[in-house]
Formats: sequence, C-alpha cells, structure tokens
Amino acid sequence: MREVAEDISQRTGLSEWEIFHVVYELRDAILKAHRHGQAVKIEGLGIFTPVMRMDGSLDMLFRTEVELLRSLNDPTKLHIKIFNKANIGKSSKELIAQWNKDHPDDPVK
Repeated sequence: MREVAEDISQRTGLSEWEIFHVVYELRDAILKAHRHGQAVKIEGLGIFTPVMRMDGSLDMLFRTEVELLRSLNDPTKLHIKIFNKANIGKSSKELIAQWNKDHPDDPVK
C-alpha cells in the first residue's frame, strides 16, 4: 500500500497521508453500503457486491471492470517474466501427468 500511495502522491500532488485517508474512507463507504445490502460500483475498477454465505455471514465479491482486465492482459504493457510459459493452456490432467513423469518419487494422484 505504501508503494501505491507513494506512486499516486507523485502523480497527483496529494500527500501519502491524504491517499491513505481516502482509501480508508472508501473502505468504510463500501462497508456501509454492504451492510444495507447494496453493491458499490467504482468506475475504472469494478463492482463490490455483498453476498450471504450459507452460514449466514456476509462475504464480498469483487468483479473487475472489463477494461481493467483488457489493460492488464495487454502484452505490450506486461513487464514481468512468465515462469513455466510452456504450461500455459495445458489442462490439469496434462500438468499432473507432466509432474508425475518428472517426479516419479512424488506423484500426484
């Protein structure tokens, strides 16, 4: 959170303390809405929705805005190294078979 606040501070001129304060106020506003059974849509981020678990407790679902996911998956903006890239697209069965072949002393059932 500190790094995010620092980044936002450098780009906006707001202090890191102000950014932390806004985040906590947003958290409290979401909690208040959820306690009234209301979802909260944050433009550019997504929708926070309260849901009732089978035991009667509340949980929170977050559904990311489609444009945010598109931006995340833009290969021209990806700055990470992908390990085990060859495994992308393989099924669970294929991954288990590969593991068992590579690790016969520690098979997955």
